[in-house]
Amino acid sequence: METIEERLARLEYYQSLILPLLGDKLPTFYKMIMEAGLSQTDVESLLQTCEEMSIEYKKQKAEGFIGFTPLLTQFVGMLHPHLDPKATINILAQERKYAPLMQEFKGIIDTIK
Repeated sequence: METIEERLARLEYYQSLILPLLGDKLPTFYKMIMEAGLSQTDVESLLQTCEEMSIEYKKQKAEGFIGFTPLLTQFVGMLHPHLDPKATINILAQERKYAPLMQEFKGIIDTIK
C-alpha cells in the first residue's frame, strides 16, 4: 500500500510536469502561488492582507496622506517568506487585483531602483 508521503511526492511531481505545459494559460497569480508552494491558508492570508492594506490605503488617501512607504513596508513584512515582494506586487498589479494599492506600491518600488 502506498504511503501518504509517496502519494504527496507523486502529486508534487505531477504538478511540476503540468505547470510548464500550462504556460500562458495559467494566470500568473496562480502560477506564483503554486511555484511558491503556498497552502490554501497561506493564500487566504495573502488575500486578507491585501484587503486590509487596501482599506488602510483608501483611508490614508482620504485623510490626505501622500507617502505610502510605511504601508508598503508593512505589506512586505506580512508577506509569506516564499513570495518575492516585488514580483508579488507586479503580478497583483498586472492582474488588477487591489489595483490602486498595488499601483501605488509599484510606483514606490520603481522609484527605489
